[in-house]
Amino acid sequence: MNVHLPRQKPQGLDHSLNRIPASGANRSPLVGGATFPLSHRLTRAVWQVAWFTLARWSPSPLHPLRRGLLRLFGASIHKTAIVRSSATIWWPANLTMGAHASLGPGAICYNVAPVTIDDHAIVSQRAHLCTASHDIDDPEFPLRARPIQIGKKAWVAAESFVGPGVAVGEGAVLGARGVASRNLDPWTVYAGNPAKPVRNRKPQQIVQSSSR
Repeated sequence: MNVHLPRQKPQGLDHSLNRIPASGANRSPLVGGATFPLSHRLTRAVWQVAWFTLARWSPSPLHPLRRGLLRLFGASIHKTAIVRSSATIWWPANLTMGAHASLGPGAICYNVAPVTIDDHAIVSQRAHLCTASHDIDDPEFPLRARPIQIGKKAWVAAESFVGPGVAVGEGAVLGARGVASRNLDPWTVYAGNPAKPVRNRKPQQIVQSSSR
């Protein structure tokens, strides 16, 4: 089955407005219109079945199995990256993970637009990376999507939320249950909803690993 979602821009995205029109006679999602074409929905269904049957059950050490399955569906995953079996990934072809990057247990990666998790960045348990939302000022209620980038050595802590278009700077920390709707400065610790800076973080050297 051909995949109709390019890595950088989902099919149907209005590049100037980041707008994804409803599929099928331009029906609004408010009246049951599908956001994506049938071919795309079927392809994603195949992905979901593959993950739940081949990876969801897998014990923690089977990282190669999960990385291989993600690559099969188009993800760019470094050989040392870690993806837990209980993570939910909307579309693998929009996921890039660097060396020793980690996507934790129960994490949600709603990557309608690309999500990049750079080297040594950590996305902890039940955190939510959300690249898309609906335009509440448009009567058709269209979906709009913008990419997310988690910088090197950054930490998105447990149950926190990163919204569409947000760049988490290198070494930045988003504290547990924090909500980031704007870019986070490098080497700064944020907390709260909305996330606000609470202190600076000392830049750190990466410990070199023989598994690199």
